[in-house]
Amino acid sequence: MDTEIEAQPSAAVVQANFRHFVGDILWFGLAMPATARFLSVYAIRLGAEPMLLGWLAALPAILALASSSLAAWWRRRYPDTVGAQLWPGVFYRFVFLLPALTPFFPAEWQPVWLVLAVSLPALPQGISSVMFLVLLREGMDSVKLTALMSRRSLIFNIAVALSTLAFGFWLEEVAFPFNYQSMYVVAFALSLVSAWHVQKVRILTVEEQPVTTPDQPVVSPWRSPAFQGVAVIVVIMHVSFYMLIPIIPLRMVDELGATEGFMSIFALAELGAAALVAALTNRIVGRIGSRPAIGLGLAGTGLAAIVLALTSNLYVTLPAAAISGGMWTLAAISLFNYFSECTPRESLTSYSTLYNQIVMLSVFVGPMLGSQLASMSLELTSVLMIGAVLRLIAGGLIPSNIRRGRMKRTAHPAPAAKGYE
Repeated sequence: MDTEIEAQPSAAVVQANFRHFVGDILWFGLAMPATARFLSVYAIRLGAEPMLLGWLAALPAILALASSSLAAWWRRRYPDTVGAQLWPGVFYRFVFLLPALTPFFPAEWQPVWLVLAVSLPALPQGISSVMFLVLLREGMDSVKLTALMSRRSLIFNIAVALSTLAFGFWLEEVAFPFNYQSMYVVAFALSLVSAWHVQKVRILTVEEQPVTTPDQPVVSPWRSPAFQGVAVIVVIMHVSFYMLIPIIPLRMVDELGATEGFMSIFALAELGAAALVAALTNRIVGRIGSRPAIGLGLAGTGLAAIVLALTSNLYVTLPAAAISGGMWTLAAISLFNYFSECTPRESLTSYSTLYNQIVMLSVFVGPMLGSQLASMSLELTSVLMIGAVLRLIAGGLIPSNIRRGRMKRTAHPAPAAKGYE
């Protein structure tokens, strides 16, 4: 498809793109709880074991990692990034529809189908994620990028919170399995509105900052000391955080007796804090810098994991959820800000592809590590404590000089004045 490219990025076009990027995450956030919040609970209801829950979280990441290597080839097939984003973005959103088919399979195959239902759309997701990272930079004035990312995070968390409450109420009141089937159909429809907003973005081209081309840069991102530092942070941050993703639902549902209704309240506490912190991240990053903000956020999630491990009272888990949601939001936005600072505009596709691949590989390793520990003789509380200690250690290391290159701020300064799909 042809997308109009602005010779000079007028304020009206930048503002329109800003609205569409926010509209995208609003509708995507309304759909997200169907998979992010209730898929693991659905799998547990169907009798899934810890290892299968690990695959549920990890396999999509490794498939997305594999397909993301095709991003540069895919980009060359289209005149602009908006066109390249269309079909991968649409097919990725089938992750919200395929789980609705689960009751049509024999009972013993239903947990396995859930894994396949979220893994198959991960193949287009790998390309879509890279294209979207590039589009964020091509479609937004770099001065407003941090503000956009904070606004998207704020709106995303509010949308997910509201949708989680609505879906949680629906799942409690409607008979199983129709409750889950209908939820996934509605989520798919919501996600398509998100895809429409992405297609309305218009590419900005400024003469002194040429738009990204699909060509490979002369210098590999791995040759950049600054990007090496980003890569190390991405790995230790995502592995230490995601290793507990399959463990927390098991702890909540199997050991503490949480229902879908309580899980929606748990998510509301998490997301409410995330929305609040998202609104404050600009100021925090502007005051202390991106790397200290990442470390502070990750260490905070470690403290939350300790509370989840030690408590036997469901309601005590709510403050832990709030701490975890707020601190992870701080870490995630600050990480994208830090990545943007060391990404040359003329090499967006190559840097974004590699960044996305490192994230996906880390998101694969983390859950598999956690589920493997849970499948051994360790108690879930012990696994939570191990993960908490790793988060605390990683949070302390990130602000230090691990492969820290001298930063050339190619995108924008770490502002007081600020990132994802």
